[in-house]
Amino acid sequence: MGEHATGYFLIDGGQTGTRLRIESSAGDGGRVIDDRELGPVRTDRPVVEQIGQAVRGVVDEAGIGSGDWILAAGITGLTPQAARPSALLASLTDIGVNAVVLSHDSVTAYLAANAGEPGVVTAVGTGVVTLGVGRAGVHRVDGWGYLFGDAGSAYWMGRAGIDAALRALDGRGDATVLQEHAADLFGPLPELYMVVQGDPARVALVAGFARMVDEAARSGDVVARRIVDDAAAELAHSAVTALARSGHRPGESARISWMGSVMTANDRLRERFVEVVSERAPGVDVAPPYGRPLDGVRGLIDLDAGHPLSAEVHVARL
Repeated sequence: MGEHATGYFLIDGGQTGTRLRIESSAGDGGRVIDDRELGPVRTDRPVVEQIGQAVRGVVDEAGIGSGDWILAAGITGLTPQAARPSALLASLTDIGVNAVVLSHDSVTAYLAANAGEPGVVTAVGTGVVTLGVGRAGVHRVDGWGYLFGDAGSAYWMGRAGIDAALRALDGRGDATVLQEHAADLFGPLPELYMVVQGDPARVALVAGFARMVDEAARSGDVVARRIVDDAAAELAHSAVTALARSGHRPGESARISWMGSVMTANDRLRERFVEVVSERAPGVDVAPPYGRPLDGVRGLIDLDAGHPLSAEVHVARL
């Protein structure tokens, strides 16, 4: 990218993985885009420091020279107290970062899904968070992590699927193909709880079982279908709640959308979500997202200061 580069580091930091895009100026006036897939953001550790380490690691690996960079990031688990954009900027000034723009990943999900329009996004991955934006401001629903919330997320569905498998094993629950799927993935079911508890990647491991739940639901398994439908109901409840709490009034225009591979890949989950939201919020446009997560991260940089979401963005500049 040359000895002196100018452009953006755009980061979508999630619990399953981190996407980093480098946009730099080309000699002919065009743009050079380099996309990287990095490891997950660990929410049991300071998250902003992990972003700084990720950027520095990519810079060192790619041999990027010092330049004029803006770093924008949407990060899972980012709380206002933890944001500290000035500290992150100070740690990266030696590689030419002269501005840092940070937000919770629900904000970048909203910008990717709805641009600046009033409404709601539900961002579904390993966890889930729902964000409403309207006349009453910004209202976040759930996003409380796998221990206390994230209702309808991949972790929530994966855990429910494992629970159903163990209930079937005990005789406490209905027969389900999830019992076989759990044994195939984790080994003998009597050992499952020890295997999962002892794995440092247990959150991602449990969330990954949501794919087995989806597969079983597609094959007609009644128990798996019930789990997916319950997840859709939880997500719809959060979306309608965020819509109301952000000030939407019946008859007003609004847009409800989603973000994340879980909603994209799981047809039953997405279709049931659209159905339930449409029933509970008639007249609201329930539609696919306009863009992808990194589009929302890029949108942070040019977000109008008068937009309600601007209060959710943390900025530091030299």
